Amino acid sequence: MVKDLTVISTFAGGGGSSLGYNLAGYKELLAIEWDSNAAECLKANFPDLPVFQQDIKKITSKKILDFTGLAPGELDLLDGSPPCQGFSTTGKRDHKDQRNNLFIEFVRLLKDLQPRSFLMENVSGMIIGANKKTYLLCVDELKQAGYVIKSGLYNTKYFGVPQSRERLIIIGIRKDLGIAPTLIENKTKPITVKNAFKGLNDNSGIEFPDWLKKATLEMIPGNFGREHVEKAFIKYRGNPNGARSFKLLAWDKPSCTVTKTWILPSGIAHPDKQRYINISEIKRLCSFPDNYKLPGKFTDQLARMGNCVPPLFAKHLAEHIKNLLS
Repeated sequence: MVKDLTVISTFAGGGGSSLGYNLAGYKELLAIEWDSNAAECLKANFPDLPVFQQDIKKITSKKILDFTGLAPGELDLLDGSPPCQGFSTTGKRDHKDQRNNLFIEFVRLLKDLQPRSFLMENVSGMIIGANKKTYLLCVDELKQAGYVIKSGLYNTKYFGVPQSRERLIIIGIRKDLGIAPTLIENKTKPITVKNAFKGLNDNSGIEFPDWLKKATLEMIPGNFGREHVEKAFIKYRGNPNGARSFKLLAWDKPSCTVTKTWILPSGIAHPDKQRYINISEIKRLCSFPDNYKLPGKFTDQLARMGNCVPPLFAKHLAEHIKNLLS
């Protein structure tokens, strides 16, 4: 009988990766996450999963090995999505952002644990402009830790997720295994918002103010370009404030990227109900099941979805690595 592959998740968030590994048949031994709401979310949905709610800088490799009973080299996969605010294309990119340096903590654990493989996820902005220098330094550190590296840009809309969300994926295989990592191929055609919302009866959500109801009537659903949204905002609001991040979904296209915060009137709008989409709809767009528990207020729930690795995307990546290792 083939044993389940083992995985430890760092920067585990609200459990998108954990759900993906679960769906792919992995045994998750431990999740590490410092945010209290994200840790609560993990515990609510994975009651048997041990969670270290701590700053990763304070977690030693010895503590991990002692807790899991593993010896260096025995873990199959180390997963990590270090915070990437300084790299994000949705805000002001800052390659000096100190949060970017958290990948060093991932590398520290990688060197000590020496898993057979690792998977890192980050935003596409990590390889744009001045940030590319940081990315190359990161790759060099990963190679020096003893791994053969392969990286590529992917869009989750080709992996069963009804959302256009570009992500940088870095796969590493330990050199002594003699396995060359490969890039994963696209798996599905894009899924539309209409198909994503099929059978969903939750009609809650924040209603638009009158001026925005009029403005959306002059917008093209699914056109996320800034110019035509600003034009409608100026006509009915008197200024373009918030137009840059206001997105009106279209039934026949995938969603735009779900971000972790909305400051109204910015946000994602339902295709035809003149309101913002609700958390039930957001879960669908992020490929989470309807019964997935999201504790806290709407702002907490939105943060979990906006920061997540969509589970179906994680599942496909996990299966790809499983095939490589076998």
